[in-house]
Amino acid sequence: MKVIVVKDYDAMSAKALEIMKAVVVEKPNAVLGLATGSTPLGLYANMIKDCKENGTSYKKVRTVNLDEYAGLDKNHNQSYAYFMRTNLFEGIDVDLANTNIEDGTAKDREKECERYSRLLDDMQQDIQLLGIGSNGHIAFNEPGTAFDSETHIVDLTESTIKDNSRLFEKIEDVPRQAFTMGLKNIMRAKKILVLANGAGKANAVYGMVKGRVTESVPASILQLHPDCTLVCDEAAASKIV
Repeated sequence: MKVIVVKDYDAMSAKALEIMKAVVVEKPNAVLGLATGSTPLGLYANMIKDCKENGTSYKKVRTVNLDEYAGLDKNHNQSYAYFMRTNLFEGIDVDLANTNIEDGTAKDREKECERYSRLLDDMQQDIQLLGIGSNGHIAFNEPGTAFDSETHIVDLTESTIKDNSRLFEKIEDVPRQAFTMGLKNIMRAKKILVLANGAGKANAVYGMVKGRVTESVPASILQLHPDCTLVCDEAAASKIV
């Protein structure tokens, strides 16, 4: 795993744009694996600015997102489909028909997981963007998730519910289940870019980079990927430098 330590969140977001843009410039019809949460917001703002000011085009790009809350409609203001539209897609020239995410309202959740895994089989990510949870989860793959997992429904842990509650009016509103790409789906990406910032991620970053490869720290599987880059600020890197 390549580790790039930068000063702060803004520097992390700038470096992330550099890496993401290189993929799109080299391959205009690239498949971009995207993530939600607060960590990639700086990157997405940079992508919008770069698209408008420098003309970097996403017209031919296809996207696949990691996860979606189970039970939330795509127009719910806390759904990840809504998050992606308002924080990235509406600001760049991507064709919304080429963007993909699990259907949070699917009546047959097992069938929806199978559909999404088949989609990923046909759309290998040229780059997959990841954040990391404070307990070492990536996407919604919580500690104990099998390394050979594909798209599945997960019961969110209390720590993940707490992490995400800042985005809801009250913690009781946070969905208790989510669809997520499995670790096998993530590891199939040609390139992986992980972003981490803040002292609260330091333990998870240590486990990901220097810990034992174990299902109790899902992000540790990334040590086995042939082209994985971590970009983190000094606070998140405090236990690995």
